[in-house]
Amino acid sequence: MKPAPPGIDEQNAVVFEGLRRQQILSEEQIQELLAEHKKTGDSLFHLLRQKELVDEDTLLQLAALSHGIEYIHLTPDMVEPAALRLIPLETARRHGLIPLRVEGDTLVVAMSSPFNLSIREQISTRTGYQVRPVAAGTDAIRRALQKHFNVENLTRQDIVAMRLKGKPAEKENTGIRHPSLKSAEAPVVRLVESILTGAIENRASDIHLEPQQPDMKVRYRIDGLLQEALEIPSSAQRQVVSHIKVLANMDISERRLPQDGHIALEHGGNLYDLRVSSLPAVGGEKLVIRILDSQTGLRSLEELVSVPSDLEKFQTLLSNPYGMILLTGPTGSGKTTTLYSMIQQINRTERNIVTVEDPVEYQIAGITQVQVKPDIRLTFASALRSILRQDPDIILIGEIRDEETAEIAVSAAQTGHLVLSTLHTNTAVGVIPRFLNLGTAPYQLASALLGVITQRLLRTICPHCKQSYKPSPEEMNLIALEPAEPPAVLYRGAGCEYCRQTGYLGRTAVYEILMITPAIRHCIVSGAPEDDLKEQAIQEGMKTLKMRAVEAVQKGRTTVEEILRVIDMREK
Repeated sequence: MKPAPPGIDEQNAVVFEGLRRQQILSEEQIQELLAEHKKTGDSLFHLLRQKELVDEDTLLQLAALSHGIEYIHLTPDMVEPAALRLIPLETARRHGLIPLRVEGDTLVVAMSSPFNLSIREQISTRTGYQVRPVAAGTDAIRRALQKHFNVENLTRQDIVAMRLKGKPAEKENTGIRHPSLKSAEAPVVRLVESILTGAIENRASDIHLEPQQPDMKVRYRIDGLLQEALEIPSSAQRQVVSHIKVLANMDISERRLPQDGHIALEHGGNLYDLRVSSLPAVGGEKLVIRILDSQTGLRSLEELVSVPSDLEKFQTLLSNPYGMILLTGPTGSGKTTTLYSMIQQINRTERNIVTVEDPVEYQIAGITQVQVKPDIRLTFASALRSILRQDPDIILIGEIRDEETAEIAVSAAQTGHLVLSTLHTNTAVGVIPRFLNLGTAPYQLASALLGVITQRLLRTICPHCKQSYKPSPEEMNLIALEPAEPPAVLYRGAGCEYCRQTGYLGRTAVYEILMITPAIRHCIVSGAPEDDLKEQAIQEGMKTLKMRAVEAVQKGRTTVEEILRVIDMREK
């Protein structure tokens, strides 16, 4: 090994040695770095950060070396359960650390900021142990915390205690805060908190609490599919339901009628709005909790629409000063998210944008949003009539459900307003007969409609366990798109801790966009059959859901199994 160059102090010499020994940079880069160090006097570590030559984990590793602190490649199995109990979960999360093991009178703690003397002293004072820090990457610590503090592990002792009708020892609350948490029984409070935080940390969109025999089942909807989380003993079922209803400001004495409520919670620095719905069922009340994250719920069109030609069509539609744009698809296909992104795209100071929704899921600055309230006769139709007297430029209608709403929407689009709304149809051209069945005249629809967007959400392959395989002849047949040849290999996820062994992580949208051209208008007015409309649209360049789904498989973004689950592959 070459000795460190003369003229650099001991700390910089350690960084130099680490760079060279681990071949993090080339010899040429190292020499350039040394020349800069001698010229400016800045430490090698500072220059590495400033020039962004290495990632954060490598910086941490070099910093730890320069301070004589051990760096470890942390895995969840390095953590001893006995050590976990010494530091509260909220402290571990907030400071990016996890206790690993006890060695005599010393507690070994993996830290993403091992130089933080203040938190080391706090841990020492709380536990009575001396603290020996080791450095570990932020992501590695987060994974270890999720593994050991997931909803199943966090609640197991409380659930066992409930079954035995005993009381477990007190634990510190997690990051969720609510005034009424302090007043309820500790085991139920912790159980409800862990259910909610477990759902948030696992990216769930909904929580289902279902009365079954002998236990209540808790399931999370993750990437569109329900996955079992845990079972709650029947003896605690009523307490858990009552506690959630208290948090949601619902009537705990009313168990015969459905109710709705919501919980405003903060967790991990983010604000969440939890929409709670109760339904009386055999065996007790079923609760479904929809999770809305105010930080991540609103996304730009560029984030949502991954195909450039589709994004261009979105922007073309939104550039129109008036007319009607419709989004279609089944429940849970992401229509509302896309609508909000479209509204954000055209939100300008000089425009008056008014929405009528049921419910208002996300609040957008600079936009007037109206919540439908059928119990006081504030319906979509009645709200729309009032909105038209509010001098709107753009109107968003949450959903067109009846003849009256359809009539007002078409009329508004024809009289100088840009109208955006959703409808439940399976295909883009299916909107035409649906609207005609609602009583709209063909010539009115043809003149008002600008375009129809149908969408579906496909689960994407987990990047952490993605692997290639040779497709079967049946799969090759399915993904063959003229004139392109199908790829020689396809991809799928093997299953890992990141994706809960499913092989999928996250979802992507695929779109079928029908642009209303003069030829399509002629087809609508002349009463052409749906198949003829679709044929004409394809001739003019429309890509169907099937085409877009097959492209996603060919590009390695999703799997054949996933598109078969979501898309009707019998369609043309």
